[in-house]
Amino acid sequence: MKKNKIGKLLLLVATTSFLGSCDLTVTPTDRYDQESFWLGAKTAQAGLVGCYSALSNQYLYGNASVLWEESASPNAYNYDNRLGWNNVSLGTHTADIALVNGRWSAAYTGIGRCNALLDNIDGNLELTPSQIAQMKAEARFLRALFYHLLISYYGDVPLITAEADIAQGSLPRTKREEVAQFIVRELDEIAPALPIRYLDNADFGRPTRGAALSLKAKVLLFEASPLFNADDSREKWRQAADAAKSVIDLGVYSLYPNYRTLFSAAAENGSESIFDIQFNNEPNRGSSFDVTIRQYGNAAPLLDLVQSYVMVDGKPKEESAYSESDTYENRDPRFKQTIVYPGSTFLGEIVRNDGNNTNFKVVQTGFAFKKYSIYDAGTATTAQIQIGDNMSEINYMVLRYADILMMYAEAKNELGELSEDVWNMTVRPIRQRAGFSLQSVLDYPGSNPSKLRELIRYERRIEFAGEGYYYNDVRRWRTAENVLSGTIRKHDGTPIITRTFDAARDYWWPISTTQMELNPNLRPNNPGWGQ
Repeated sequence: MKKNKIGKLLLLVATTSFLGSCDLTVTPTDRYDQESFWLGAKTAQAGLVGCYSALSNQYLYGNASVLWEESASPNAYNYDNRLGWNNVSLGTHTADIALVNGRWSAAYTGIGRCNALLDNIDGNLELTPSQIAQMKAEARFLRALFYHLLISYYGDVPLITAEADIAQGSLPRTKREEVAQFIVRELDEIAPALPIRYLDNADFGRPTRGAALSLKAKVLLFEASPLFNADDSREKWRQAADAAKSVIDLGVYSLYPNYRTLFSAAAENGSESIFDIQFNNEPNRGSSFDVTIRQYGNAAPLLDLVQSYVMVDGKPKEESAYSESDTYENRDPRFKQTIVYPGSTFLGEIVRNDGNNTNFKVVQTGFAFKKYSIYDAGTATTAQIQIGDNMSEINYMVLRYADILMMYAEAKNELGELSEDVWNMTVRPIRQRAGFSLQSVLDYPGSNPSKLRELIRYERRIEFAGEGYYYNDVRRWRTAENVLSGTIRKHDGTPIITRTFDAARDYWWPISTTQMELNPNLRPNNPGWGQ
């Protein structure tokens, strides 16, 4: 069972009320008030843990959010519409669905906690100045991450940098570009104050310098997007490339040797991990990855994803010389390390075409994800089969090194600078780790930006399949209306349902009706969503 300092303080967070109101005449003896809470070391540390725990909200990274987000893309299907993800994929979502309001509220809950710490921690009587500085840097990183999530889905959002005040309830939205600039400034300022690496596993889960620089690269990559048609997009690509290169130049990260094992407990907080959500196998302290994959099947891979895997010679199936006698053989090696498919072995059983297996369900599409699950070909123990919601222990990597390499390659290509040297430090090692061996697949394919863009987009889809990346990738590439619209299908081609993406409306989520009613100054809503 995994333990760390952050986890040990969660109980204290749950049993203290540090954002409650103060009694002006009587000092409470059964709880902390806002002023006394920040004076002690343990309670201040608990306040910081409260900032981290916001990440585990089911509308952000908790429960099985990562898998469900895959179902907003052609990678997966969410049959029971968890949180409203099916509405998003169908283009039938409204400003009233739980997901639209929940993600906004969860992110601002985290921001509020970070702001409370930042505005009060300097008065602590027990922590050293260096400890306070470290805690403030961590809170600023987390606040930057919450804001990154907000502007990636909603665009313009209120920028709030002080602890909760009633006046904040009437603030208008701040331009997305200004919030992005704030995030980048924050990350630039805190990066030197954060350690390059942690040596004590009790500190795993805290942001490092590499995490700050990686998040900066991710923000800038989104800002350089064709989605905005900005005059300074080339400069944004340059800044994104420089930020990604700064992570590479730290020299502390490397690709984990085995792709399948990377998404298991054995590789947690390893060479490829930059910033993880820390889970363990205790009730309400884990994710729901395992039960989602084994029992619910409400993030089931689709035929479109399976067919997108090229053959081991790097060619699409239709152009490859490999035999088509078995449709699942001789594919990109990541296929069998990511996908459970008919005829394969999973949880000690051969996966049936009808999906009616004993220990697991693949009835929705005939496929399942292996990634981020303790399950694989071997027979599971009774205890594993009984693992329930919020009890999966495998960490989720918010930022990992392969993403940095791919961001660097993409930014350099958009600048016309994806040279053989850049290819050999980015795409080539990712393909080698995947298990490709043919030189024709590994070698630099030439300097044609259009061809390289196609290869990079393929690599991103396949390398990060099942990790919740693809929905935002196709949005920032401005290809969503082509990629997200169409009929989704089961393993045998049977149609499930037809999805629609409205390019005039769906690139941005609406501000929820609830938030608009609470704060009319958030109007107007995003284009296509009315007032």
